[in-house]
Amino acid sequence: MAVAPPENGTPSAAPRNGFDRYFEITARGSTMSREVRGGLATFFTMAYIVVLNPLILGSAVDGDGQKLPIPALAAATALVAGLMTILMGVVGRFPLALAAGLGVNALVAYEIAPEMTWADAMGLVVIEGVIIAILVLTGLRTAVFRSVPTQMKTAIGVGIGLFLTIIGLVDAGFVRRTEGNTTVPVGLGIGGKLVSWPMLVFVVGLLLTLVLVVRKVKGAILIGILASTVLAMLVEAAGNIGPSFVDGKPNPKGWALNVPELPGTVVDVPDLSLLGNFNVLDSWGRAGWVVVLMFVFTLLITDFFDTMGTMVAVGQEGGMLDERGTPPRAKEILLVDSIAAASGGAASVSSNTSYIESAAGVAEGARTGVANLVTGVLFLLAMFLAPLVVVVPFEAASTALVVVGFLMMTAVRTIDWSDYEIAIPAFLTIVLMPFTYSISNGIGAGLITYVVMKLATGKAREIHPLLYGVAALFVLYFLRGPIESVVL
Repeated sequence: MAVAPPENGTPSAAPRNGFDRYFEITARGSTMSREVRGGLATFFTMAYIVVLNPLILGSAVDGDGQKLPIPALAAATALVAGLMTILMGVVGRFPLALAAGLGVNALVAYEIAPEMTWADAMGLVVIEGVIIAILVLTGLRTAVFRSVPTQMKTAIGVGIGLFLTIIGLVDAGFVRRTEGNTTVPVGLGIGGKLVSWPMLVFVVGLLLTLVLVVRKVKGAILIGILASTVLAMLVEAAGNIGPSFVDGKPNPKGWALNVPELPGTVVDVPDLSLLGNFNVLDSWGRAGWVVVLMFVFTLLITDFFDTMGTMVAVGQEGGMLDERGTPPRAKEILLVDSIAAASGGAASVSSNTSYIESAAGVAEGARTGVANLVTGVLFLLAMFLAPLVVVVPFEAASTALVVVGFLMMTAVRTIDWSDYEIAIPAFLTIVLMPFTYSISNGIGAGLITYVVMKLATGKAREIHPLLYGVAALFVLYFLRGPIESVVL
């Protein structure tokens, strides 16, 4: 995929100034306006984490029965996301935003914290981040990344595209779990019907965004999010629909996560009392070293490969990968990501990681770290403007995820489907990501199958030596349930 030329269609031979030269804006065929639009789009598609992460962590109790305060979680979530996203922009110079990782935060909240204190659980996240940083500095993480065949990297990007699509459809309520039906796990809307106003907002917003994309309107995805939000606010004002849960009872026809209405207050003082509330030593004595090692291993595998897949997918969407499927400054990108993991633990908001929603910004034209500066500053402002952040409902933001999923899916044509030795692993990589709701599961299944296929056809020499070790680690990852039942 070629990098798009600047909006005026005439690429400049030389950078305009030092800022342009450092971030390679002109060199990557971008412009400041595209970077700003991309940064805005990325923020709006992932701003939900400022609300969702506190809800996940704040709803759980640790081994002492203690809960984390939700206001402090929200402020710290926004702070770390903002700082790490800016750091990625300045050091990695790549349009990849970071925030508290979904999935990892649930693991910390519901599996790790109940075995110890919150400070101990966050200390394990810090340990995991430090280990990954060491792997990056020694070159091992980058070497593993480069050992993955190019077509498998493409499959990872396509799988993540489908993963984004299902996330968008589910978050918007367009696709839901079916009740009382054991043969069909998911279905359309409520009981197979689109019967709520929020669903209508999502459908209208999605169609509008797709029309804008087809007509090649600049800022199509961002326009779609903002237009959908305005429509949602009008619908809420007219119908008083309310949230998806009212007084603890489900309201299937309500808005998911955020109710789109003007807040009573716009500015609030952030509570940063959770910063530094972690302990790296006590968990080993309280939970036992075997339990701690299994928790750290699970965190490590998830962060290690999720980021690699996300980095490939975002680079693939923007045409920023080299002939080996590697983005520029891969080592710096991976290092910042590992620092973000440790920083999330140190701030008590769980491991921070690269967000695939960054692809929404790339689809808007972002190609450099400048977009990260925009996204990062908005996250920092979100500490003070949290009431405005929660105006955008899932039904409006999710339109971007579906559109980006389509754009990422188009790379599937570059996989050689006639070669079963690569096609079968690629297929499993692609389908298992959305069907298991996990990037790591898809990557693990694909790489294990790739090694098995090559060994079965007598082509062991075509396997990079590092892939044997990676495949073995993923075997342990998939068998961690039986292993835990034996040793714990």
